[in-house]
Amino acid sequence: MNIAKHTAVTIHYTLSNSQGEQIESSFGAEPMLYLHGAENIIPGLEAALEGKAVGDKLEVNVEADQAYGEYHEGLRQEVPLEAFGEIQDIVPGMRFIAETEMGQRPVQVTEVKDESVVVDGNHPLAGENLRFSVEVMEVRQASEDEIAHGHIHAAGQSCGHDHGDDHECCGGSNPNCDSKGGCGCSH
Repeated sequence: MNIAKHTAVTIHYTLSNSQGEQIESSFGAEPMLYLHGAENIIPGLEAALEGKAVGDKLEVNVEADQAYGEYHEGLRQEVPLEAFGEIQDIVPGMRFIAETEMGQRPVQVTEVKDESVVVDGNHPLAGENLRFSVEVMEVRQASEDEIAHGHIHAAGQSCGHDHGDDHECCGGSNPNCDSKGGCGCSH
C-alpha cells in the first residue's frame, strides 16, 4: 500500500537543521505514527511522503515556509514581570499560554530581565530550513474513527475522549514531539 490521504503511516526519521546538526531522531526509539492528509505533520514532509511505500528511504529538504513558517519578529515581545502574577523563578525555556488579540497562543521565555520577561510566540524551529532522513515502516488504511477524529489512535483503539461532533481531538498535542517542537508535527 502506498501513502495517500487517510492512510495511517509509521515512519522513523532523523531531523537536522540546514547546517547538518541533528535536532532529534526516532531511530533506536519509538517511530512516529500519523494520519496522512490530516495536516498532522509539516506540509513539506507530508508532500514528500505522498506515494511512498513500506521500506522506502528518502532524504527530504524542507524550506522554512513548508516547515514551521518564517520567523516573525512581531511575535517576540517584552512583557512586564507582573503579568506573570504569582509565578516565581521564571527562566528561559519555560513555556506559557498567552492571551493575545488572536486568542490563546503558546509562547516561550527567551530572556528574563529585572522588571520584564521576553517571550517568543514563534515555533522554536520557525525560519529554519530542515532536513529529514526518513524510512517508511508501515502503511495501513486508517479507520473511520481515526479519519473522523483527524489523528491515529494507538493500536487502532479509540483515543478515550468524547469528541462530540466537533472532532477537536486531544488538545492538538502529539506524544512524539519533543520540547523543541521537532518531529515534523504541524501544531
